[in-house]
Amino acid sequence: MMRVMTRALRALGAAALLAGASQASAADFPTRPITMIVPFAPGGSTDLVARLVAAKMGETLKQQVLVENRGGAGGNLGAAAVAKADPDGYTILMGTVATHALNPALYKRMPYDAAKDFAPISLLAIVPNVLVVNPNFPAKSVPELVEMLKKEPGKYAYASSGNGTPLHLSGELFKKIGEVDMIHIPYKGAGPALVDVIAGQVPIMFDNLPSSTEHIKSGRLRALGVTTATRAPSFPDVPTIAEGGLAGYDTYTWNALFAPAGTPKEVIDALNAAANQAVADPTVKAKLADFSATVVGSTPEALGEHVQKELAKWAPIVKESGAQID
Repeated sequence: MMRVMTRALRALGAAALLAGASQASAADFPTRPITMIVPFAPGGSTDLVARLVAAKMGETLKQQVLVENRGGAGGNLGAAAVAKADPDGYTILMGTVATHALNPALYKRMPYDAAKDFAPISLLAIVPNVLVVNPNFPAKSVPELVEMLKKEPGKYAYASSGNGTPLHLSGELFKKIGEVDMIHIPYKGAGPALVDVIAGQVPIMFDNLPSSTEHIKSGRLRALGVTTATRAPSFPDVPTIAEGGLAGYDTYTWNALFAPAGTPKEVIDALNAAANQAVADPTVKAKLADFSATVVGSTPEALGEHVQKELAKWAPIVKESGAQID
């Protein structure tokens, strides 16, 4: 009996020590570099936001925040890696509308649960998309484009950065609300799609505003409307698509930080404070404003609610578009 009691006491003592060590490590967080996984290739708007935020978070946390690009499967590979990582705050995800709202509706088999497998940290920024056309295309406004599309259904095509991307679904929402028909041509990224639209191979495109900005300013593209509910500060003269007659049209890309589910609250709080301080930094805000990103910097709870709303919003749109990926 005494031996059994001794073993039990030792087990309890070990558990207490482990719990104490865990609490101490959470309180001391971070004691080594943090890896921020970007689930897309370098060079896109998500990568840009990540590198701006990571650098400033590192200054606040007194530890490096290293950006690691791990693209593939529309963002699923990188997101899954974070979902399966140790819940200690040292591996975090720069998530997007794709990883946490679109992919769950698009993919038949998901390697993670967007709501259950992550601990929200902060909604950092919202980035507008934009409807652009080749400058030689006759339509000079959204109403003119809608009129053309209704007059000759299925004649014109629009480009996007790929099947099931936010830009593809921005086009599908345009078709639904505008009651028009046009052909979708998916590309392997925004870069090659822009090349063909500028060259006149495809007349219409939905794109992230950051990657189209210089082409709009130079006249190589004509912006017909931004996809958000309000106009973009960097292009105040470009109306919203909703202003062009498609009431209720509102799409955008967003960037948010997530940790694996089960990450201690003290660690989440430290990451949240550092992330929000990063996006509030005047230099970071100015760079984000260059491509009309709206800085948010939310609580973890607000990000969790945002994800639920986005999942509910996009599921029926994806279903109606017919887009699905095995």
